[in-house]
Amino acid sequence: MARAGQVGGTATADRPTLPAPTSRGGHSTQTATVPQEARQGGAAPRKVAVVTGAGSGIGRAVAHALIAAHWTVVLAGRRAEALAETSRLAGPVDAGGPAILTVPTDVTRPDQVDALFAAARERFGRVDLLFNNAGTFGRPAPLEELAYEDWRAVVDVNLTGSFLCAQAAFRAMKAQDPQGGRIINNGSVSAHAPRPHSIAYTATKHAMTGLTKSLSLDGRPYGIACGQIDIGNAATEMTGRMQTGILQANGELAVEPVMDAADVARTVVHMAALPLAANVQFATVMATNMPYIGRG
Repeated sequence: MARAGQVGGTATADRPTLPAPTSRGGHSTQTATVPQEARQGGAAPRKVAVVTGAGSGIGRAVAHALIAAHWTVVLAGRRAEALAETSRLAGPVDAGGPAILTVPTDVTRPDQVDALFAAARERFGRVDLLFNNAGTFGRPAPLEELAYEDWRAVVDVNLTGSFLCAQAAFRAMKAQDPQGGRIINNGSVSAHAPRPHSIAYTATKHAMTGLTKSLSLDGRPYGIACGQIDIGNAATEMTGRMQTGILQANGELAVEPVMDAADVARTVVHMAALPLAANVQFATVMATNMPYIGRG
C-alpha cells in the first residue's frame, strides 16, 4: 500500500544520536525564542508546519507543496542526508520567504520527538500544523511466519511514533498563544481494506483512525483540529512493486495504477489551509483505477 516517508528497520533503544538541526536562509537554530518570524510590512506571521517522514515520498511532496503555499516547514526524518535533499530540492530561500528547518528525528524515541518540537518552537515560536506521516509497510509475510521483531518494527513507527508526535504537537498547540492548530494523520486505504500478508501494517492503519478520532475529540476545547488522509497507490519509492505486479486478494499478481504524489500533497495543503472552525475529518485520495473499491 502506498505510504510515504518510510522509516525502515526495527526500532531499538540503542540507535545512535541523530545530527543536530540545521536550517536554511542563514538562520541559526540556536536563536532565542521568538513569537513568530517577522513579516515585512506588518503582514500576518507565516504559519509553521512540522512534516515527519519528510526525507522521501509523500512527506517530501507535501513539504514542497506547503513551502510553495508559503508555509514555514520543519522537516523531520531519520536520515539527515535525505532531509537535506528535500530542503535543497525546495529551491533557494528568498529574503522574507518561507524558512526550512531540518531536524533529524527517530519518531519511535520520545526524547527525539520532544527535541523536534522544542526546536520548532525555539526557532519559530509555535506549531500550526503537524503532518503525521512517518511510516513503514514492513516485511510482507504470511501471518504464521511474521516474526515478532517485524511486527514490533511496524507498530513502533506507524502507531507509537504517530502517537508521540501527535502528543508533542498537541502539547505545543494547547500551550501557545493564540491557542490551537491542526494535525493531519497519514492513514491508508488499508485503514479500510487489507492487502494479503499485511497484518501489522493494516492493524496500525486501523489504529490510526482511532487515534484521529480521539485527537479530534480531545482537541475541541483547545482549537486543535485533527483529520486523516487515506492514500492509495501514490508513486513513491514504496510503490515500485505496484507497477511490476503485486499480490491480490484472489492470489493472483497484478500491476496496479499509481498516481502522482503531488496530487496527494495538494489535498494535504487544502486540508491545512482551512480555518480551525472547519475540518476535513477523513479524505481518501487514490489512483482512480486501483483495485480498492471492491477489493477482495
